[in-house]
Amino acid sequence: MPYAIDTQSFEGGFADPVFGAQAVFSKLLSATSRPGTVIDFPECCRPPEPLSLAQGALLLALCDDDTPVYIERSSKAVIDWLAFQAGARGCSPEEAHFAVVEAPGRDWLKRLPLGTLAYPDRSAAILCEVVDIEAGDRFSLTGPGIDGTAPMSVSGLPNDFVEFRKANRGLFPCGLDLFLTCGSRLLALPRSTIVTEV
Repeated sequence: MPYAIDTQSFEGGFADPVFGAQAVFSKLLSATSRPGTVIDFPECCRPPEPLSLAQGALLLALCDDDTPVYIERSSKAVIDWLAFQAGARGCSPEEAHFAVVEAPGRDWLKRLPLGTLAYPDRSAAILCEVVDIEAGDRFSLTGPGIDGTAPMSVSGLPNDFVEFRKANRGLFPCGLDLFLTCGSRLLALPRSTIVTEV
């Protein structure tokens, strides 16, 4: 039986794929080089649920037909959308380059690729939607790209978030990078960033 792709997958991508991806990539570089900085994407795309606008923008900008993506609450609509818009394919956690998950916790250190000492770049990045990315529980960030310390306030993180980040940091240069999203906004926490509660 032929595979039927959902026609909704044809919609909601970048209006101009080249310039759209370049604009998002530029903002992602800024967020990653300055951990804790909240960036905002305008209405550049309309991904299907469960992806938020920021998650959809990041995946469109960084994925291609060699990119396996794991989505915890996956649906045919989102897999079709990623396949059509970026060429990306759905996969298991063990294969993922990107993983869209509900809560970034220590369990993911056992399920996602962490890279190796020879190839630390062969690890996954987590994308997690939170309740609020500029208000909530308070944290202090230190590490590369941060002058002294930087504040972070986020609502909707699991109770073991700081323990997860500490365990992840202990794997450096391996480990998982993290992108927290809230609607159209995004905050990057590379594996090198140290997170402490305030």
